[in-house]
Amino acid sequence: IFLQHMVMSFRVSELQVLLGFAGRNKSGRKHELLTKALQLLKSGCSPAVQMKIKELYRRRFPRKILTPSDLSMLHIQAGQLPSATALTQGTVCHLPYDHSSAAAAHLSPPIHPVHPDVKMRRLPFYDVYDELIKPTTLASTNSQRFEEAHFTFALTPQQVQQILTSRDILPGAKCDYTVQVQLRFCLCETSCPQEDYFPPNLFVKVNGKLCPLPGYLPPTKNGAEPKRPSRPVNITPLARLSATVPNTIVVNWSSEFGRNYSLSVYLVKQLTSVTLLQKLRAKGIRNPDHSRALIKEKLTADPDSEIATTSLRVSLMCPLGKMRLIVPCRAITCTHLQCFDAALYLQMNEKKPTWTCPVCDKKAPYDNLIIDGLFMEILNSCTDCDEIQFMEDGSWCPMKPKKEKQEVCQTSSFSGIEAGSLYTLSSEGKNSSEGKKKVEVIDLTLDSSSDEEEPPAKKQCPVSSAA
Repeated sequence: IFLQHMVMSFRVSELQVLLGFAGRNKSGRKHELLTKALQLLKSGCSPAVQMKIKELYRRRFPRKILTPSDLSMLHIQAGQLPSATALTQGTVCHLPYDHSSAAAAHLSPPIHPVHPDVKMRRLPFYDVYDELIKPTTLASTNSQRFEEAHFTFALTPQQVQQILTSRDILPGAKCDYTVQVQLRFCLCETSCPQEDYFPPNLFVKVNGKLCPLPGYLPPTKNGAEPKRPSRPVNITPLARLSATVPNTIVVNWSSEFGRNYSLSVYLVKQLTSVTLLQKLRAKGIRNPDHSRALIKEKLTADPDSEIATTSLRVSLMCPLGKMRLIVPCRAITCTHLQCFDAALYLQMNEKKPTWTCPVCDKKAPYDNLIIDGLFMEILNSCTDCDEIQFMEDGSWCPMKPKKEKQEVCQTSSFSGIEAGSLYTLSSEGKNSSEGKKKVEVIDLTLDSSSDEEEPPAKKQCPVSSAA
């Protein structure tokens, strides 16, 4: 077992020296050399070869003496000799000294599956071409505070060509490859597709160079551990774009009891917000009848209410850009009528992916977005107003442009936009005078089933009947 650990820590040059000394073929890649050297041990090697292994090991680690306590720190995640496939896929191996990505025989039985059935959540801005390292467990051992795992992957000539021919000037970025090698981390969970999630105190080296990771976010509350934003890492700048030399990844992280992580590497094509907008348009426009049904539902008379709601005012301005909507969209899960502009929303998520609806603050992922057919009709036929009014039967009419000196009803602002400018319900009360009409302004961005403790107070204010 001592000799096996020594052999597993050898570099290519030492493995070649050892195999040459034993009269074996010393050509091939590192994992092939390592397999030959371990087979040499398994078949029982001469005392001279054993001495050679110790000599090479002492030359490599002059001050390191492997003791039985070191052995107890070892945690190798496979119970058999490594195969060429296992080595290229990056079998995890935790050793207290510098080592290669391999598994030793007859140590500890596997505790976690090396390749668990983890699925990564699909990212809208990337098309996956190939899986270079399938999701692999980064298991925590109880013996060490900091863990280390080694991985290797090789690119095929076709993959290298795909990357090299994809050099492009991305919008708002320097000249870069649009086909990229992408490194992703997540929790080792198999119950559902996993979001990106970084292990704590993570350091990554790709081919011996430190890999830049997203910067830490400011803590949300005092005393909270700072977190990195969850996103994939483009390691193309550090990758060897060669089909003959494999790439190495070394990962260091803090172990946490009972929590394991997973690492995977993909070949992806980066998409732009323009492409995603084209794909959204290609999905088609939602039938206007969907929105008409929603309007009728919102304007259905409530028998318990003294005031009958007869119309609904909605803005044609995008809450994101404060400009007129061009491609009106919202998520199919949203319960409000207000739309936001698809192009602006995609551009914002291209810079900082949050996929949150700017109207109701609920999740609005790309796959849930729809272009609203009713709003498309309205925008095409109503070019000179920024607000429209829906009637009980689902019909609509443009609102006249507001007078400059009109009294403004103050309502709670929502995400930096006046809620009153988005929605106004005009209601016919018993006490309404001829010249003035009471207008009830309520914020419809709040869902009736939301977790808000109390609905916002309704405010009454006189609004000119011309409005």
